Amino acid sequence: MAKVLSINAGSSSLKWKLFDMPSERQLAEGATDILKQSTVKIKYGTDQAYESATPICNYRDAVANLLSNLQTLGLVQNLDEITGIGHRVVAGGELFSAPIVIDDRVLAQIRALRDYAPLHNPVEADCIAIFRKMMPWALEVAVFDTAFHQTMKPVNYLYSIPYEYYQKYGVRKYGAHGTSVRYVSAHAAKMLRKPLAQMRMIVMHLGAGSSITAIQNGQSVDTSMGFTPLSGVTMGTRSGDVDVSLIGYLMKKLAITDVDQMIDILNTESGLRGISGISHDVRDLEAAAPTNPRAKLALDIFVNRIVKYVGAYAALMDGVDVLVFTAGIGEHSSDIRARVMQSLDYLGARIDASLNTQIHDNAGDITAADSKVKTLVIPTNEELMIVRDVMSLSQAVAQAE
Repeated sequence: MAKVLSINAGSSSLKWKLFDMPSERQLAEGATDILKQSTVKIKYGTDQAYESATPICNYRDAVANLLSNLQTLGLVQNLDEITGIGHRVVAGGELFSAPIVIDDRVLAQIRALRDYAPLHNPVEADCIAIFRKMMPWALEVAVFDTAFHQTMKPVNYLYSIPYEYYQKYGVRKYGAHGTSVRYVSAHAAKMLRKPLAQMRMIVMHLGAGSSITAIQNGQSVDTSMGFTPLSGVTMGTRSGDVDVSLIGYLMKKLAITDVDQMIDILNTESGLRGISGISHDVRDLEAAAPTNPRAKLALDIFVNRIVKYVGAYAALMDGVDVLVFTAGIGEHSSDIRARVMQSLDYLGARIDASLNTQIHDNAGDITAADSKVKTLVIPTNEELMIVRDVMSLSQAVAQAE
């Protein structure tokens, strides 16, 4: 028996889950907002909760607070019960196509990839370094969002710009949400009792950040996010695909001289929030849509972009066998699922309206009886995928010793 932590260090937060392995039983989860008046929230046991407002100004304090709370709440008697720690890392570039045990070299490489995810990789590297110092006995593993998509071919990952930019600067599509897609695609195969390698699947990861991924022969063929998670479908606050000429045009019109400021607008002030003018949250927009034309328009655009990508990927794979909805919106908005599926009837993909509205927080099959394509709703669990990777590498290390 072992306890394993899954760590997700964001630009201003530290989220974690603690699992008992190999039973895969979740023991606790928590989140710390790293602000002047930080909020620490922890859920554990059957329905127990802990919350405090503790001044936490940096990741060192956040990690120390986490480890202290694990003992105080009785989740571990001693910290050395935690034998492994899995870290979500956004960008692995072309260096990492699979999870890897972290040593000094790997940590330096994660730092070197900062330009590919400037808001994430530096923070994640700092957090890894803190855990390595505070828990030197634990096996530390990096699990990369981009790794699953390293199976894409050049025809799908290269941009039509001078080839030397790829050679010199690594400019290409890397994608994201790979750990989520890896989890739900494997779960879908298990639900359908068919080998993943024998299915053509499209996974719709729809949340604050959204992406569409085409999977064939068990591998990522193409995905909607690109060099960064800004491209692809319309998202909560991210624009998704836009004509890059708009950047220069708008910088002139808005008298912006710093390109990073313009990119920030596309990342934080666009998408559903930008179109609707009221919210990035689909739930707010669904409530407002009957009387607010821009809220309705934002949802229409969101569905429109998803449908376009699904259609493109079905064409790329010469058809599709399975469609999967996952992440916050994909799992919880029956209306968005219904609207997307209305436009995919030409693929022979139909859902049962009653089953669609009955799905709540559980994996389920919402396929209509006369459908040629299976449609599933599967809650994602990136954290479980991460701790599974930790256990797998732990076993490999033990065998090698």
